[in-house]
Amino acid sequence: MTLGTSQHPLRVAIIGSGPSGFYAADHLQKQADLVVEIDMFDRLPTPYGLVRGGVAPDHQKIKSVTKVYEKIAAKENFRFYGNVEFGADVTHADMQKRYHALIFTTGAQTDRRLNIPGEDLPGSHPATEFVAWYNAHPDFKDCEFDLTCKAAAVVGIGNVAMDVARILARSESELHQSDIADYAMAALLKSDIETIYILGRRGPVQAAFTDPEIKEMGEMEIANVVVGPDEVKLDPASQSIYDRGDDAIIHRNMEHLRHYAENPETGKPKKIVFRFCVSPVEIIGTDKVEAIKIVKNELYQDDKGDIKAKATDQFETIPVGLVFRSVGYRGVALPGVPFNESWGTIPHDKGRVMTQPKDGQQVTGDYVAGWIKRGPSGVIGTNKPDSVETVETLLEDMRAGKINSPTSATREALEALLNERGVRFVTFDDWLILNDIELARGMEQGRPRIKFTSVEEMLAALEEHEQGALVAGD
Repeated sequence: MTLGTSQHPLRVAIIGSGPSGFYAADHLQKQADLVVEIDMFDRLPTPYGLVRGGVAPDHQKIKSVTKVYEKIAAKENFRFYGNVEFGADVTHADMQKRYHALIFTTGAQTDRRLNIPGEDLPGSHPATEFVAWYNAHPDFKDCEFDLTCKAAAVVGIGNVAMDVARILARSESELHQSDIADYAMAALLKSDIETIYILGRRGPVQAAFTDPEIKEMGEMEIANVVVGPDEVKLDPASQSIYDRGDDAIIHRNMEHLRHYAENPETGKPKKIVFRFCVSPVEIIGTDKVEAIKIVKNELYQDDKGDIKAKATDQFETIPVGLVFRSVGYRGVALPGVPFNESWGTIPHDKGRVMTQPKDGQQVTGDYVAGWIKRGPSGVIGTNKPDSVETVETLLEDMRAGKINSPTSATREALEALLNERGVRFVTFDDWLILNDIELARGMEQGRPRIKFTSVEEMLAALEEHEQGALVAGD
């Protein structure tokens, strides 16, 4: 039997429908000499992962990448199975019986902790929850954030931290131009927060945000950026990195930060205050967050040339009623799949899933791509070469006969299993219906879209559409 022919297509399941999943599907589709059937699964009825649930609602241009994914999904060899949870609706063993290979692209779904006293006080939250809440993720729609305080702190200095601070400081008209969840917009418009502190462990040269993000901070309607003159003074090691001039982003970031430092406040009602070279050591409060204690850091260069931070004996307490930690995303283990707890990733060798990080055995037929493979780094496009590497490894194993030998390798067998278990799976055509409804609802209010906020709401809308189509057909 020759695998990859029309009689015996290569069957690949992709678990997760974010960018890395679609880029893996795209590279499989580009194999001109191979017939491939690609089935993509997601726990939610909606595709696109963090492009839908993580990209800030006021960054609509970034979300336009989904047009590329729509073209991939439109190919004849592609199927989407939304509202299907791996490990619950279908198991690892179920999939091995129906696919030659599985590619796990589930991303990094939770956050890293600060591991400091007071971190679990009410009012202290992972940024991942806040981001998912304002992006209408069904799992987080009922989260509550106390916005009655005057000041908030965001711990972290990457783009997600910038997003959180920016959303907290947006005006009504700015929020109206976004696709933020209705309930989040209503809550934010009643917010009492006037000051948002952004706390970075190292200096501005080491900041992980990109220059469009920091530039955008200075263009907000009702928020002013505050950067003290001392915040942009560089230690010798950082100055050396800056002077080399081989990183254009660092130079542009510093240009914007120095501009903010040189310009006085403009009298806008909100302010975003940048603090570099500080680390939180305690979140203070009795029944809820009342303040955050920080320590001043000094930077030094280690033997490898990396810039590290070490604490001094200088402490400061900042009154805040809300704290968001944004110090990195972290992957979540999947049932029946090896997982490295220390790194929050699936152990692998060029995308091949291994039983353990070092000296592990290959798990035949299992592959991994994206953040769950390499950790939460890079932008959306970074996932493309990562996914290509994984697919090339899979194809290499296929040619060597080192993949699964499924016993029920057909879509009919898969759908029979889902129907037998009462799983109402959502197709890509179903998603396009939901998408059209969201866009139409948004158009009525002059907004990009108004999102569904619960799975039940989505399934009810599909059922109503189906009933309407049946009546129209009669």
